[in-house]
Amino acid sequence: MKISIITATYNSEKTLQDTLDSVLRQDCSDIEHILVDGASTDSTVDIIRNYASTTDRYTVRWVSEKDHGIYDAMNKGIAMATGDVIGVLNSDDYFTSDDVLSRLIKPFSDAAVEAVYGDIHFIHDKKPEKITRYYSSKMFSPFWLRFGFMPAHPSLYVRKAVYEWVGFYKLDYKIGADFEMVVRMFHVHKIKAHYINMDFVTMRNGGASTSGVQSHKLLLKEDVRACRENGIYSNTFLIALKYFYKIFEFRI
Repeated sequence: MKISIITATYNSEKTLQDTLDSVLRQDCSDIEHILVDGASTDSTVDIIRNYASTTDRYTVRWVSEKDHGIYDAMNKGIAMATGDVIGVLNSDDYFTSDDVLSRLIKPFSDAAVEAVYGDIHFIHDKKPEKITRYYSSKMFSPFWLRFGFMPAHPSLYVRKAVYEWVGFYKLDYKIGADFEMVVRMFHVHKIKAHYINMDFVTMRNGGASTSGVQSHKLLLKEDVRACRENGIYSNTFLIALKYFYKIFEFRI
């Protein structure tokens, strides 16, 4: 069973090599790595080109052209993907261990399983050995969507067939299109998923949806909108309750 990994890049020269190296270390061989670059102006494309030309363990496909942001890039990657299962690995993140893909692909041997997800953790860029936050997806169920809680998006792997009837990421969301996609998948289309109690991905602090007061305000607004557009009752207060839960995720 082939896995397609989508990595969106834009001026990612400082972190991309860690991402690529973590893919190379995976003990799963049937991999298609799709890199969608937004016309970077640094050395990102050179790193991608070298990676594509020297990696012979699996298929590497890439494109570099202007786009409309990360969700547009993800949509391009989904359209390009030929794997049975699709996941996203951001260009400043990397797989936590070498057996992530081989572990997550096993539940898909059950034809009823349409998605698999696990846990992730965050680090300080200068202290990669120190965990600042651990995001467990263990408690997730569709009921918790009204509170803004979702499986950790970088750990979510979905059959390509699901995207064919659920559709693509909505580009009129600035930072909440991943949550809206999850609401569509789990609430509207009621996909069947399997949780693995495993740390899939190491993320650096400072992503678009986790940095700054304004980004949190926008995310609250977009999460409420995602629920309402997909038939879930929610409001700003209910969504904001997730920040209370997040207190217990942080590590001192």
